Order: sequence, then structure tokens, then C-alpha cells
Amino acid sequence: MHETVAPDGNDRRSPMNNENAAVRKPFALTRRMFLTSLSASLLPGSLSVGSSHPAAAAAPSRPLVGAIRWDAWYSPGSQPTEAMKQSLGPEKYRWRTPFFGTQMNRDPNALDFSASIEAEMDKEIDQAIFAGLHYWAFAAYGANHPMSKALYAFRARPKAAELRYCMFTELGRWGSAAKLSSLPQEHIGLMADKNYLRVENDRPLYFLGFIKGVDVQRSWGGVQGLRTQLGKFKSDANGAGLADPYIVLAGDTKFLSQEAANLGADAVGSYAITTGNGRGSFADLAKYAEKGWNDLAASQVPVVPTVMTGWDRRPRIERPVPWEKSQRPGDGVTNFYAAPTKKELAGHLAQSISWVNSRAPDRRAPAVLIYAWNENDEGGWLVPTVPCQTDRLEALREVLKATAKTASKNLC
Repeated sequence: MHETVAPDGNDRRSPMNNENAAVRKPFALTRRMFLTSLSASLLPGSLSVGSSHPAAAAAPSRPLVGAIRWDAWYSPGSQPTEAMKQSLGPEKYRWRTPFFGTQMNRDPNALDFSASIEAEMDKEIDQAIFAGLHYWAFAAYGANHPMSKALYAFRARPKAAELRYCMFTELGRWGSAAKLSSLPQEHIGLMADKNYLRVENDRPLYFLGFIKGVDVQRSWGGVQGLRTQLGKFKSDANGAGLADPYIVLAGDTKFLSQEAANLGADAVGSYAITTGNGRGSFADLAKYAEKGWNDLAASQVPVVPTVMTGWDRRPRIERPVPWEKSQRPGDGVTNFYAAPTKKELAGHLAQSISWVNSRAPDRRAPAVLIYAWNENDEGGWLVPTVPCQTDRLEALREVLKATAKTASKNLC
């Protein structure tokens, strides 16, 4: 198990490289929570994560459930958006296109995305609320990066007050001990937003991912060097009037299982849980992911389990994206998992909630993370697809008992 990498081992997040960090905004949403039993049947609860209500000692509240956003869709003319047009351009992959994708110039293999990001963002917020999501975890990019456009659009929308958010940051974006980037300070600024996600005594939730032992040694001089920087990050947040960030470290399972506590992690997790040459049914993928949660539990700190919504990279294997430089067209095209049914996706999510609530109180994470809201060309998505396919949102809604009155037919 590892965080998502291209078949050649290159970090698939590489559109994040060579850019400054990005700035964003949040809210403190209170939503009725539901308890879950180990059999995954959900019962009404009355406590949100981080509450000081005395009932907290009586029974675990349901963890907050969110999804990763990887926003390559909103900047026509940019490298990431043009790459998505190419990878999902073939008509056979059109069913995977986000709801705002359109056929271009009557060409069955030409795809375009609307530039009306404000209207689309309002719809996506409604979609997330319909499903019962508590938050989005935005992949972090530079302030001027085209993939930050969605984050800024989200922060500017009045509807953003109805949904919380946090950041999922690649460790490489922090720079090194010798040359720290501006990104950590930028994110501390975002944590002041009213709808930035907070857990356990008002602590801002923060994912720091794609961590490998070799990188920790090279860029930070080893575990103690990174631990010192994480401590400084918390201290700087305190200086800005914030509680200590609740830091979830994600990356190489073996390394984190051994070193998470030494690094001072509050919890561990993953961006995606899969394997480069994996293939089979969705049940196989879910089983692999659930094994990954248990593997991470060897770290002796809480685990934020990652729920997989799929893994099928055929579009970008057939038409490689520019940042996966070693991907040869067609190489590995048979390595994919079948898409989930509504029942399968709902069951996998329910299992993650049960798994969290089965942990001892001192090992119980406050959140669950879903891969992903919009990794459509990799097979991991929740966002409705053309014309307005909402099965995945409906699967979440069944588990999370969302009460939003919007009908699924009105979501797009």
C-alpha cells in the first residue's frame, strides 16, 4: 500500500510543482451526527466532533466525513485543464466527465469545460450538502496556480458558509529545512476562516501528505528535523491566535507506522490506497483499502481512514498527462478496478465509520477522508457526471442520513 503514484513511481501530484502556495477560506458548521455500530447500522447521535458536552464520554460521535478535491477542471488553456480534455476526450470515457463537461464542435472525441466556475461551485456545494459531506480537503497549490482557481471561487461564494474545508498538502510544497516555502504561513492564514474545519477543542485539521523516509532525510535532515518544523508550524499557528493544528501525516505506510509518533503526528492517513498493478472488482479494492487502515494502525496513533471510490487510470494511461513523464501510452492499461455500485460504495463508507468508532478513545480519529470528489480520470469521484449522474452522492446520502431537501434531479 502506498499513496498514489504513477506506474513509474513518479508522484502523480506533479502539477503542484514549481508554483507558489495557494490561499483559501472556511466555516464552523454544526450538523446532527449519527452513531454507527460495528455492523455499520447507523443510529442517531447528538454530538459533533470536538464538542465538550458531557455525553462525549458516553459514546463516540460519528467522525466527520469529507472528500479530496483535485481541481484540474476550471482553467481553460492551462496545462492541467487541457490534459483533462485529452484524457477524458474519447467518447468511451465521456460517462466519467464531470457534469459541466460538454462535447466540442460536434467532435465525439473533443471535450470542453465551462468557464462559469462561480455557478458550478454553487452547484457543487449543494451536491456536497445533499450527500451529507461535512468538508472538502483541497489539494494545495501555489497562489497563482490554475488549479487553485476552484479554492478561491469556493471561498468567495456565500454558499461556502454551509460547508467546511481543510487543506491536503504535499510535503514537498513545504520546501526544506534549508529553504522553507511560504506555504505553511499561507495555510495558517487560511485557518482563520470561519468555515475552516476544526476538530477536538477547535484545532484546525491539516493533512500533510506524500511523505517518504528518503525525502524526510534529504530535505529535513531526518525525523527530528521534520518534527521540529511541525512544532514550529503549530507554534506559528498559536501566534496567529489559533489552537494547535491537528496534523494528519500521510504517505509511505511502513515509514509512518514506525515514525509517526516520533514525528509528533496527531494522526496518520493516506491520499489514496491502491497499488500500481492492482486489478479486480471494487470489492477487491475496498478490501485492500480496509487492510491499509489496519496497517496504518501499527503507528499507535489515530488513523483517518481513506475511503476509495474507485481506481481506473485508463484515460490517462491511453493519453498520458504531461506531468507523468515516464508513462508510456498503453503501459499498464489492464491494471484497474471495476467501478462501485451504489451498494458497494455505501458499504465501504459505512465500514470506515464503524472502523473509526471501534478504535479505543485515544486512537479514534475525528474524521474520514474520501478519495475523491473529482479525480474523474483516475476513477475516483463523487461529483455528478454527465448529464447528471448522482448515484455516488445518493450512496453517501444513504449512509450519512443527510437531510438536505434538494432533490437529486435539481443538483446539476
